[in-house]
Amino acid sequence: MTMSKLAAIALTTLVCFGVQAHGQEQYPSRPITIVVPITAGTTIDILARLYAEKLSKHFGQQVVVANRPGAGGQIAGQAVATAPADGYTLIFVNSGHAILGTLNKNLPFDSVNDFAGISLIGEAPSIVVVPPTLGVSDLKEFVAMAKAKPGSVNYASAGIGTATHLAGAYFALQTGTDLVHIPYTVSATIIADLLGGRMQSSFVPMAFVLPLLQDNRLRALAISSREPSTDPIKIPTALSQGVDYLNATWYGILAPGKTPKPILAALNRAIAEASKDRELEAKIRAQGIIPQDTGLEKFDGHIRSDMARLAPLLRAIADKK
Repeated sequence: MTMSKLAAIALTTLVCFGVQAHGQEQYPSRPITIVVPITAGTTIDILARLYAEKLSKHFGQQVVVANRPGAGGQIAGQAVATAPADGYTLIFVNSGHAILGTLNKNLPFDSVNDFAGISLIGEAPSIVVVPPTLGVSDLKEFVAMAKAKPGSVNYASAGIGTATHLAGAYFALQTGTDLVHIPYTVSATIIADLLGGRMQSSFVPMAFVLPLLQDNRLRALAISSREPSTDPIKIPTALSQGVDYLNATWYGILAPGKTPKPILAALNRAIAEASKDRELEAKIRAQGIIPQDTGLEKFDGHIRSDMARLAPLLRAIADKK
């Protein structure tokens, strides 16, 4: 091969590399929006704003949070599913997002396949919570009470299809108990009714009830993880009490399904870098969430694995609707 041909090949390679590098440098060239499917001040909203601040600094571009609550996450989900797949419209969700299609047969988008996972942020195991007036001191006594009086023990959730609904329904499935689901629309009312003894139980992330556990106004019977909670409060696992109950709500960031891999990778790297910040990690843990770090494909796999675990439960819930 002549020197001129070698030079031409080298020049072509450099030009192609330069275009690719230039293309990558151009993202992002304008503000990024993170859509939140719930109101301000909630766990997802708090997390989204924490990461928006970090990503703004990382990219040198404004990253804004847009709250699009309503219809159990459907409004936000559709807005992002139909947005241009260019990395400028993302959504911060929890595991309730993935089950939308199972519980809503007329959903105008596919809550799993129309999205691409960018990064799993963390998982929040459920806490089995009861008022002290219920008269049970551990999980075995609670299960025994529920089995002795089928249909007489109720549990409160944030609504049909929400993570707290599934947490309670999954517990009932695993323990063979007949718990009555009471869906709420205002979270503060759940607390009031638990404290007032009108609700016998709830299955919620620790952050939701932590102050009430610390001053003994509510009682935590178990945590649905493999390891017990030791800080900021001690809670034994359900497994250690003979109950096969492992359950967690995942939190993560998704993009429209056809977003190019280089853009997804750039976002994943930026989020992973932000997650190393000790102050940010502490704020995530303060929400009762255990930080997680996953690659792109692993997050998508995690979502599908969780859906497979919940499939029998989701079918049963859907059949009752």
